[in-house]
Amino acid sequence: MEILKSLLLFGSSSWLIIFSASGYKTCNSNPLINTDNTHFSSSSYFCSMYTETQETNLLQGIEDNYGGVKVNLTEPMTVESFASKLRASLQEWKKKGKKGIWIKLANGLEDLIAPAKAEGFEYHHAERDFLMLVSWISDLPSTIPANASHRIGIGAFVLNKKTREVLVVQEIDGHFKGTGVWKLPTGVIQEGENIWEGVLREVEEETGIKTKFVEALALRESHKSFLETKSDIFFLCELEPITFEIKKQESEILAAKWMPIEEYVNQPWNQTKELFRFMANICLKRSQDMEYVGFSKVVTTTSRGKESYMYCNTDHANLLNATRGLTSTSTSR
Repeated sequence: MEILKSLLLFGSSSWLIIFSASGYKTCNSNPLINTDNTHFSSSSYFCSMYTETQETNLLQGIEDNYGGVKVNLTEPMTVESFASKLRASLQEWKKKGKKGIWIKLANGLEDLIAPAKAEGFEYHHAERDFLMLVSWISDLPSTIPANASHRIGIGAFVLNKKTREVLVVQEIDGHFKGTGVWKLPTGVIQEGENIWEGVLREVEEETGIKTKFVEALALRESHKSFLETKSDIFFLCELEPITFEIKKQESEILAAKWMPIEEYVNQPWNQTKELFRFMANICLKRSQDMEYVGFSKVVTTTSRGKESYMYCNTDHANLLNATRGLTSTSTSR
């Protein structure tokens, strides 16, 4: 960095003016200039060389994998200090060619929202313990992803093969309240929960029945079905019952029972509502003809070693599971 230094003498007073690309700094009170012309001091004033960027005046962030910066703020600071640091940081990030800037504000830092929005930041999403703001500062087209776009729902087809009865419930609240419709146990996947884990949990919570995951029979996607703007992906899963005694969830379930599958399929609701007729027919087909196959889970690992699940045709899933650990699974059926 090139710095231009000037020493001005005005009678008994002296001024040292240090110029840089980002501004200048002046100091007075009879400075004593060091031999390298970079520092001066006096009995009443000490001034260090003015640098182009000072770390204490910037927000501390980490670079992401997409040319952006993530800033995590957890400690209180004044609005004035934050606004000053944010402006300086944005200048620095723009010079470095950064793109998306993310600012994560912990609970209690809501007063920093206004100065951030004044610099072009927008709401991205919020959780119970933080708010995320984002700004695209590059001249390139923005690639900032939308916030969570989908909710994952699950429905459980639990069939007692010996009696050909299916586990059904009536709900206290919700869309089916007061309809008298017997429906499959359903629910929503929780954050960080696998699909197969979520469907087992929902069935046990609602009915007390312990089950084993068999496969995903079908999936359905619909839009603007949650919070007016969010989409919904629904997985219809087959489960094998391990226990059979029902203990319904008092807070959500009005009634639960084992119902002959033909009776479930032939309910007027299932016959007049196309989506439910399709799902009921899939369940009936599965109970009659085991050649109908869905998707089974195959446990795998990501490149970072995290456990993950892939769902694929059951026949091929069995092959993949049988050849686990081999360098190739080129054998086909």
